[in-house]
Amino acid sequence: MGFVIGTAGHVDHGKSALVAALTGIDPDRLVEEKRRGLTIDLGFANLKLPSGRQVGLIDVPGHVDFMHNLLSGMHGVDFALLVISVTEGVMPQTREHLQVLDLMGIANGLVVLTKVDLADRELVDLVSSDAIELLKPTQLAAVGVAQVSALSGLGLQSLKEQIDEGLLAMPPRSDKGRPRLPVDRAFAMKGFGTVVTGTLLDGSIGLGQVLELQPGRVRLRVRGLQQFNQPVERAEPGTRVAVNVAGIEKGAVRRGQVLTVPDSLTPTDRIDASVRVLAGGRNLRPGGEVLVHAGSACVLAGAFPLQTAMARPGESGWLQLRLRGEIAAVNGDHYVLTDPASGAVLGGGVLADVRPRRQPRGSERLIDSLVRRLAGDGPTQELERHPFGISRKELLKATGASDSDLDNLDARQVGSNLFNPGVWARLRASIVGQVENYHRTHPLRVGVPTQELRSRLHVPPSVYGPVLDELVAAGDVIEQAGLLRIPSHQVEVDAASAEALLEALSGPSPPLLSAALEACGLQSDVAEALMAQGSLVRIGQDLAMGRPRLDEAIALVRSEIERHGSISLSRLRDLSQGTRRTAQAILEHLDGLGETRRIGDQHVRGPARKVE
Repeated sequence: MGFVIGTAGHVDHGKSALVAALTGIDPDRLVEEKRRGLTIDLGFANLKLPSGRQVGLIDVPGHVDFMHNLLSGMHGVDFALLVISVTEGVMPQTREHLQVLDLMGIANGLVVLTKVDLADRELVDLVSSDAIELLKPTQLAAVGVAQVSALSGLGLQSLKEQIDEGLLAMPPRSDKGRPRLPVDRAFAMKGFGTVVTGTLLDGSIGLGQVLELQPGRVRLRVRGLQQFNQPVERAEPGTRVAVNVAGIEKGAVRRGQVLTVPDSLTPTDRIDASVRVLAGGRNLRPGGEVLVHAGSACVLAGAFPLQTAMARPGESGWLQLRLRGEIAAVNGDHYVLTDPASGAVLGGGVLADVRPRRQPRGSERLIDSLVRRLAGDGPTQELERHPFGISRKELLKATGASDSDLDNLDARQVGSNLFNPGVWARLRASIVGQVENYHRTHPLRVGVPTQELRSRLHVPPSVYGPVLDELVAAGDVIEQAGLLRIPSHQVEVDAASAEALLEALSGPSPPLLSAALEACGLQSDVAEALMAQGSLVRIGQDLAMGRPRLDEAIALVRSEIERHGSISLSRLRDLSQGTRRTAQAILEHLDGLGETRRIGDQHVRGPARKVE
């Protein structure tokens, strides 16, 4: 596990010079940066601390015109160095960068006063006092102050010791087993191919591993890994990593994409998030355009307040961000909003739901759900949204939770899906209730056809089978021959109706079943009930025989085959004294059961099967 340090502060306050003095590495890598003496893009270095641990260091541009570059690297910072020149004191970008650190939830770091060799003690103390006062309303209120001169080396060793001490007190980055690397740089290296860099979060990656680039869903293979400019076989979370990937050209990778394990992240273009609008900024009106900086991504979006007509400066609340493009983000990530025209920071917060469903704006249920998600109840909230459950894999993708989070989740597993206990209870009650209602409506039917019930409930086929298996195992329902019934349900046909229908179908050549029912003034349910009881047997589409008469015909067939080896349709007609239609139906019925099989115009003994 490792940590990443990031600089922040006004332009020309000595951030890059400080990084170079601490590490011996010039973070200004672009020709234009060196020509202008101005940091334009992110710079990177490695710092070895007195304890022996190594950390990554990100240097950011201080000029307001390059705020989007600063924000693309700030997401991975654990420990901030807010750099203030004592010759100039607190300046506009000092305040703005501090606001960014606060919005990103960065609570560990130091104020670093630079160029102290150019000022007297009184001025140094004054700037130090101003800085402490500036930090009071932020999460960095308790950090210490270091005094250095990058030019003379004054205070550099003490600064390293303060950084070391601060990092030792911090818990390591979490390993959720789902690595993701927001890409902040991509380049081609001769002899190696495409290399991407970023701060590794939420898990480790290894040589040979197959990763996925999102958005884009491009599969890549890890050919090489470097940490602190040294090759490694495995990179741990919380570290700066360079990944040599096979399967893509440099031009096809852009800042803002994310390298992750396949199928673990689904890109989104709509997010519900908490928001704090900075005082002194502008109102966030419904649909007002903003730039959303999340991870290393920057995308234009419409901001829609979820509680009030607009979000005003100094207010906190909830937004839905409707992005103009997709990003691969995770619930719990911090984000920052900037003005597309001026680049000014407007506010920011935490992504609460990266896969929101459409709900009425401002509903108490929606706000309560978002509050609970940010309080760490995301998996429970997500489960409650799925009436037919959700797979563990999809739940991890939807919430950004870890496997251990799901291990401790109050959930009911049915097949491959997890159910919120309350959701499962409602689904169970709905299915049982539907079956009970069917019995009330059709008391003479054995049960409701399973597929008919699935269509009524709109349950996905992949879920329906495991759900029924669970209900059958629990004794809630009984499944038999494609029908579902309640265990207590019994079909009862009144004796007079049964006797009338069986009598009508008792001759050697019974009429069509529909005709017999009409003649008796009965519904088809009576016939279905008698078939379920076994006293009536369907032998064709609209033909049925009473069990005794069918048993007599079967006995004739068996006897004839026993004596002569086979029986024809005409022979059975003569023996049973029935019609050709009835004889054909009987033989086809026996063929279907496997009692007989047809060879030409003869029927011989078939595979042994129980005759029903």
